[in-house]
Amino acid sequence: MTDATPFNAYAPTYAKVQSQFKSRRLTAFAIPVLLVLYLAYLFISFDISGLAARARMDNARILLADFVSYKTHVTRDNRSGQLSVTIEGESKATFAPNQYPDWMTTSGDVTNIDLGQGNLITYDAQGARYIVPGYGTIDIKPDGNRLRLIAPQPIPNWINVTDTRISVTTPAGRFAYSRSKVETFKYQPGWELFFFTLDSPFYGKSYGQLTALLTAERIDPARSNLAYMASEVWHNKMWHHGDVAWALFETVLMAFLGTMGAALIALPLAFLAASNFTPIRIVRFAFRRLFDFVRGVDGLIWTIILARAFGPGPMTGALAILLTDTGTFGKTFSEALENIDEKQVEGIRSTGAGPLQRARFGVIPQIAPVLLSQVLYYLESNTRSATVIGAIVGGGIGLLLTQAIITQKDWEEVAYYMILIVLMVMAMDTASGWLRRKLIGR
Repeated sequence: MTDATPFNAYAPTYAKVQSQFKSRRLTAFAIPVLLVLYLAYLFISFDISGLAARARMDNARILLADFVSYKTHVTRDNRSGQLSVTIEGESKATFAPNQYPDWMTTSGDVTNIDLGQGNLITYDAQGARYIVPGYGTIDIKPDGNRLRLIAPQPIPNWINVTDTRISVTTPAGRFAYSRSKVETFKYQPGWELFFFTLDSPFYGKSYGQLTALLTAERIDPARSNLAYMASEVWHNKMWHHGDVAWALFETVLMAFLGTMGAALIALPLAFLAASNFTPIRIVRFAFRRLFDFVRGVDGLIWTIILARAFGPGPMTGALAILLTDTGTFGKTFSEALENIDEKQVEGIRSTGAGPLQRARFGVIPQIAPVLLSQVLYYLESNTRSATVIGAIVGGGIGLLLTQAIITQKDWEEVAYYMILIVLMVMAMDTASGWLRRKLIGR
């Protein structure tokens, strides 16, 4: 441009630049406005305000308490008068009369339960009473086909009253009275019976006492006390540690078989989908669409289809992972093959090497880092996916987790399985990272 150039000659360019600036300003303003409108639509469509209103924080607190504590059920059959004390209501975790906890006492038809902090519950022949500090005495007596409640008025919302059932929920515990039974739930921190069940000779002993037993006389002449302890933990009838360990192994096995099988199948097929190895376009098109199909269907859908075809089991889960990952690996490997350095292949060809030798020494070394990186990453990712797949096909830790959730009472077991799943994923992440550094380098 010279000084003699009239400004009018650049007017169209100037107007175009101004128009572009204006368009960008409008775009920068419109995107946040559209985002806000979309969020408002979601808020209304999904009824977020109604969801918050329907939230039951008391149930959430009970659930969180169940994760980190256990309940001891003190139940009396109102028809027979029989008393039972169990942990989590499990018949295999029932206290014998000489094992009753020290916070409860029995004398004839009278049972006294101390929930702590002044909360006292009494079962007797007339009914039951609950003394709540700061509120008063809740007295319940059967009256024909109904229950009669005597309590300070007005009745608070933590007491639920119907003609046939009265329940009380306090920070100290829960209490329920119906015509058939009266039951008290005492919460205590920890996971009770995690190591030894009530029928074990090691139950109730301190760590010091257990340590002393290691060198003491054998309880079972056929084995040492240490072996006896290990057996009691491994075959624990409440927590089933042996079954859980096998379920974890099944989950890792599903992920390993599915991932490695997919890699072995996808690698030769990737050569048929790479343009520099398969000049026939129709063949490349067919295999690329095959990869798109098998990876386009979600792994859970394949799991359901295969479970119907082959029945449930860990092998079905491994096949579902194999199908999905074959498509992903096929696409990734074929793209890696198309980006190799042809000069290295030509150098191998000049030595008189055949096709297989050229692939072995000229191609595989170039794509090996990509192959190993992808396979190790998906092995780690599939370990998580195998948990969900196992819940569908009936195998692995996912099955145990689903069963614990369905019962709606074994939430401490749910927490246990969730912790194990996280630890398993962390272990697989560490192992795959170590292998990646060893095989590929940093």
